[in-house]
Amino acid sequence: MASSNNPQHESLAAGRWFTMTLAEQLGNIESEFQRALSAKEKGGDRFKNAVNRFYELMDLTVSDNRWRGPRRKELARVREDAARELVEVNIRPTLQSYFDQFALMARAKR
Repeated sequence: MASSNNPQHESLAAGRWFTMTLAEQLGNIESEFQRALSAKEKGGDRFKNAVNRFYELMDLTVSDNRWRGPRRKELARVREDAARELVEVNIRPTLQSYFDQFALMARAKR
């Protein structure tokens, strides 16, 4: 599944996303990732929508010009690993703790 051409996070795609720190971006991504994992067993529209929102935010982050070089490479790899965790059956999620660290950093900054 790839992100849709009709962004669900239009205000973020319009530029607000690119004013957030990496921790804030990944903290928001973590929320969508968690929603998708929670809906994974049930499938259906709830899962599909959460996965689409996850990809949309992840793609915005990967395209952010501030995250070049090794950082962009890491983000692309995280996107791949997350895709595998969201799609494959009987796989133990391992990225949750990765995303949690950024969510905690973003909250601590507030």
